[in-house]
Order: sequence, then C-alpha cells, then structure tokens
Amino acid sequence: MKKLAFTALFASLCLLAQPPGGRRGPMMGFGPGPMGPGGLEMRSPVTGAPYSAVEVTTEQQALAGGNAIQRQTTRTIYRDGQGRVRVESQVTRPGADGQTATVTRITISDPVAGQIYEIDPQNKVVNSRAVRPMGAQGAMRPRNPNSAGQVAGRGPGMRANRTADPNVKAEDLGTQTVNSVIAKGNRTTHTIPAGTIGNSLPIQSVRETWMAADLKVPVMEKTTDPRFGTRTTQLTQINRGEPDASLFQVPAGYTVHQGGPGGRGPRPGGPIN
Repeated sequence: MKKLAFTALFASLCLLAQPPGGRRGPMMGFGPGPMGPGGLEMRSPVTGAPYSAVEVTTEQQALAGGNAIQRQTTRTIYRDGQGRVRVESQVTRPGADGQTATVTRITISDPVAGQIYEIDPQNKVVNSRAVRPMGAQGAMRPRNPNSAGQVAGRGPGMRANRTADPNVKAEDLGTQTVNSVIAKGNRTTHTIPAGTIGNSLPIQSVRETWMAADLKVPVMEKTTDPRFGTRTTQLTQINRGEPDASLFQVPAGYTVHQGGPGGRGPRPGGPIN
C-alpha cells in the first residue's frame, strides 16, 4: 500500500510540474507534410499532391536584462504522388576537439511499403522500422458516428458532447496568399487564468496556422507564448513538381538495421549493393 501511494504521489507531482498542454506547451513545431515530425504522414498519407520545399523554423525568446535567444533551422522536404516523404536536415553538434560539426540526417517515410528509413550518410547506415502500410486492414478506418463507442462515451460522441473550454478561443482568419500559396488561416488562443499555475495575471498562448488546400499541408504556423517566446515555421521555395523517385529509395552500399536505432542488427545480406 505504501508503494502504491508513493507511486500515485510521484505521478501527481510530475503532472503539476508540466505546463498546460504538455511538457512544452504550445511550442511544439510542425514537421514534414502535415507538420509533425513523429507521424511523417504515415497515419494519413497525402497522395496526388507532390511537392518539394524548404522548411524554415525561427525561434525567438526574450531574456531578462535585454538579452535574447534566436535560433533558425532549415529542413528540405520532398513528397511524391504516392505519399512518400523525404526529410533532409542538418544538425550542428559540438565535437570532441571543441569545434562544432554539422551532421546530416535523412528520414524517408514510405506508406506504400510500410517502412520508415532513418539514414545516416556519415556512417552509411540505415535504421529501418516497419509500420502499417497504406491501405492495410484497419488503417485509417472511418469512424461511425452511430457506433457503440458513442454509447460508451468514447469516440466521436464524446467529442460532440464535451463542454467547450471557455479559456480557448478559435477564430477563422479567412483565405489569403502565403508564400505564393493560397491558404486558409485559423487562430487559437488559449488563456491560462490567473492563479492556475501560480501566475499573478492571465497568460495567453496564440497559435496561428495557414493551411494550403491543394497541398494539404500548413505553409506557415506561428506560436507565441510569453513562457517560451515565439516560434514561426513556414514552407519556402515550394515546387509542385514530382520529385525524383530515387530520393525515396535506400542508397546503395548502406548497411541496413531492422527495428530502428538499437534494432536487431544488420539485415541478412549486409550492405545494399
């Protein structure tokens, strides 16, 4: 009983230590395609709308005494007509000699084959993991609003009957051209009332998203929160042409490990020839 009580107390303290909406609140960014680095469009791949673009993310945070932090990162994104996505990013890391080193990382999401490949060009290694392929049984099954889930208080019925949060305000911003693309905008403002997390005054976090109807991806997203600063991510240099098919294939001569990083070791046959 003592162990159980301690576990419950520890979990409660962890929840109280986190800001509303998760550990980092609204400062989570978006990634390839429908912005979100974890999904990589595997859950809902977009077909028939190929494009390539450069994703630019800028973060700004004001510090005490007039100091400030500003960071900018870029990623190159490719999506073909079958819904496959390739993301290329460069990460700067400190080296052993005190000098910084730039490391290239490539991720390929292939919903047709049901695979995600994490490519390490520096070491010529590929970490591969299987996911449910597009069109597989049970994948993206349409919800039935009259299903038993509604009766049990789960699924769409629960969302429909849920009381609206008075501290969340949604606004339709209409349609306008963003980065040479026609996009539809919306703004969500979340207010944390005074005293909720020890704050003497209300705190407002604002997220503004502009979605391109034809590409089905956000072309710009801006999040402002006084706790974390401002983060703006946008797609630039958008090209609607079909990317080269070779961009979505595992490079020849690379050693493939199944199961992602720390997986079961090299696939039989070793390097791809």
